[in-house]
Amino acid sequence: MDIKWNALGEVAAVSFAVGVAIVVIFAVGILAWSARSPEGAHHGRGDNTTLATAAAGLCFLACAVIVGYGIYLIVPQFH
Repeated sequence: MDIKWNALGEVAAVSFAVGVAIVVIFAVGILAWSARSPEGAHHGRGDNTTLATAAAGLCFLACAVIVGYGIYLIVPQFH
């Protein structure tokens, strides 16, 4: 049995990078979601509800797309 160490290292590096990236994207989405100003309460920050909601939605959509692509790669019936 021969182990291809280069391929194993490549898979480990990509898995680690994607894992960190999805956590960071999700955290940015949570941060954007929490930065929204409450309805009707403006504390001098201006109305950033729409922009923050859009940013959070894009971050969560990116996470869903990454997870969906990973599931597509794992499940052979989808190919």
